Amino acid sequence: MKPTLLRRPLALAAAVAAFAAPAAAQDGYLMPPAPIPAIIDAQPTPAVLVGRDRQTLALLGREGLPSIATMAEPELRLGGFRISPRTNGISATRASYSTGITFQDLATGRSRAVQLPAGARVSYPQWSPDGRSLAFVNVVGNGLELWVAEVATGQARRLMGAELNATIGSPFRWLPDNSGLIVARVVPTRGEPPRASEVPGAPIVQENAGRTAPVRTYQDLLQNPSDERLFEYYFTAQLSRVPVAGGAPADVGQPGIFFGFGPSPDGRFLLVRRVKRPFSYIVPASNFPTETAVWDMSGRQVKLVADIPLTDDLPSSFDAVPVGPRSVEWRSDAPATLVWAEAQDGGDPRRQAAVRDRVFALDAPFTAQPTRIMDLEHRFAGIWWGRPDLAIATSRWWNTRWERRYAINPSAPATAPRLLVDRGYQDRYGDPGSPLFTVTPSGHTVMQFTADGRGIFLTSAGASERGDYPFLDVMDVGTGQSRRLWRAADPYFESVVAVLRPDGSQVLTRRESLTEPPNYFVRTLPNGRARAVTNFPDPAPQLAGIQRQLVTYTRADGVKLSGTLYLPPGYDARRDGRLPLLMWAYPAEFRDAASAGQVQDSPNRFSRPGGISHLFVLLAGYAVLDNPSMPIVGEGQAEPNDTYLEQLVASAQAAVDKVVELGVADRERIAIGGHSYGAFMTANLLAHSDLFRAGIARSGAYNRTLTPFGFQAEQRTYWEATDTYTRMSPFTYANKVNEPILLIHGANDDNSGTFPIQSERFYAALKGHGATVRYVVLPLEAHGYRARESTLHTIAETINWLDRYVKRAEPRGATATPASR
Repeated sequence: MKPTLLRRPLALAAAVAAFAAPAAAQDGYLMPPAPIPAIIDAQPTPAVLVGRDRQTLALLGREGLPSIATMAEPELRLGGFRISPRTNGISATRASYSTGITFQDLATGRSRAVQLPAGARVSYPQWSPDGRSLAFVNVVGNGLELWVAEVATGQARRLMGAELNATIGSPFRWLPDNSGLIVARVVPTRGEPPRASEVPGAPIVQENAGRTAPVRTYQDLLQNPSDERLFEYYFTAQLSRVPVAGGAPADVGQPGIFFGFGPSPDGRFLLVRRVKRPFSYIVPASNFPTETAVWDMSGRQVKLVADIPLTDDLPSSFDAVPVGPRSVEWRSDAPATLVWAEAQDGGDPRRQAAVRDRVFALDAPFTAQPTRIMDLEHRFAGIWWGRPDLAIATSRWWNTRWERRYAINPSAPATAPRLLVDRGYQDRYGDPGSPLFTVTPSGHTVMQFTADGRGIFLTSAGASERGDYPFLDVMDVGTGQSRRLWRAADPYFESVVAVLRPDGSQVLTRRESLTEPPNYFVRTLPNGRARAVTNFPDPAPQLAGIQRQLVTYTRADGVKLSGTLYLPPGYDARRDGRLPLLMWAYPAEFRDAASAGQVQDSPNRFSRPGGISHLFVLLAGYAVLDNPSMPIVGEGQAEPNDTYLEQLVASAQAAVDKVVELGVADRERIAIGGHSYGAFMTANLLAHSDLFRAGIARSGAYNRTLTPFGFQAEQRTYWEATDTYTRMSPFTYANKVNEPILLIHGANDDNSGTFPIQSERFYAALKGHGATVRYVVLPLEAHGYRARESTLHTIAETINWLDRYVKRAEPRGATATPASR
């Protein structure tokens, strides 16, 4: 019997007929049919930065996808980083840039385009503390320049030539008085880069003398002494003070490998985090020995806060932390006060301890003993600063997915913390919201209070059984009780970006609907109209006819599930009948069934695919069930992954049953796909069920013995949970995969655990057992694919595979069941 799709008349059938099969370009990359290339090449929607004064927007025009030639620029992989030796910044395989800056006034709508140099490629934009200027990095042929643009005039000028060192990220911080910036720049006297000898001078030796040091699987690590020398050469920077008014930079302190630096709110000190030897070949640079210290503005060390040795021996639990001061930061609402946390259980969550973490503070001049602010039963997760008498501290315990928030008086540490929130943080429906923030005159972030000082503004996604409806609340700081100021309503998904008036009567929102692209609005509360302040067009009007529906259903064990159903442009149920369908999913672990069953989307989101999105198959006549829930639940003492396969297949069965029940899908023509852990899911579903006709697995890991010290949310090691690791590995069951599977992997995958060898060996195992399998390796690509050529090729491969093995699939003769083989 011929598939139903071939008998569809009129609009949808005509559209699919016009959608020719992907063709190979002359350079070997596949090209999907129109209009996909035009959509991929369309001008991206600008990014938006809200000004410090809440009256100005910076609209950042964005660059399109890089070419494969750009991706082929030289790259160094050192200590978990990928950098460009040409620019001394992040690699071209990871970098994305803005191509223009426009300042727009919220009140009048007037805009001023910043006059940038020809061919400007902008990154790391950062407002000055007073909001009158925007500093940014401009990429040029031989490095990274520092520029600043004035809001009032739109004029931009260069403050420093191609001297910046951005190997670890943003290479500058504004000084609190707006007079200048502290920058990390290339050491002027460093000379030529070291060259490795082509003749080895000695073997590479690593040794362990009985010390327990479990580590997860990492990519791009240092491998030899040559790598160590390159790491020091490129990552060593000189901190310097650059005046905005012009003039030569003044060096601050001695060069070092700085993984963090920032001025105190009063501008008298710098907090610096410096990496030092010995380096490691088994953990990334973030785990190398570090010193955290306070300098004065001449670079003289005033206080050594922490000296943390190489961290390569933490227990595999996610609640494990290093011993000693960590999360060291400036208190945002005080002139010069340090705050940090220290583990009281040796950093080992397996130890019994009434106090897990202790939080300390130390005021300038940093000569007294630290003051204890509070003790925590769980791990310190940060502090939202507010004012001298109020801050909100958060603790979390990953193993139970639990969160607590406390109101504290940082100026009176003897005052007992007041518990505000005590909840499982996976419970989206119960999320009380997080504070909105403003900035102090020094440019440091603090919670935004109401005009009378009695409340703080909270915003949340507003998850509910109907989907996400963001809200704005005010929490009374005295009682901890909240009252609702506003909530989004149909047909919009609208979230508060900033409160523009202290009484909360006017806010800036970002609004979208099924048919309207995201734009920014000034809204008067509680019931005033919304005034548009941006007018970004639909980036892909070719997809304007997409139909989108939030669907809910239930797993056989009672766990509630949901997903978003997309139907092609022009689809009519009566006329077109059942479609071939692609499910695209990503499993997630939960500690309770109630949280696992919560809706994860909104019915009012604007949907336009970009990049390697699977939603492009809509243009080829497929329906898509996007992000159908695949929860893996472990309640109480049960480990979620011990029943991973059973729960995974049950969730997939429920999703298949739902789309068939809705009348949009043909049970005989459903495919499953996913990226990363979703690829792992895909391979498992093909190995352990007959629900799907084909699978698409991108950048996955398929053999868990290659990630023996934990993966995803699994904390146990292979030796602690051997059966679970073995059963969860689709590599173990390669002989049971009897549906066609497309494997795609970036040749330079940088994600923890998903080495390209995972797909390489899985392909060999499948081929060795006679499976129908195609293995595509994308040159130069990492875990996500960025080059224009790679993006178009991935989409074309996907459509080809589905057309070949799903759209034209003949019935198998019997209804598919999830029974394990």
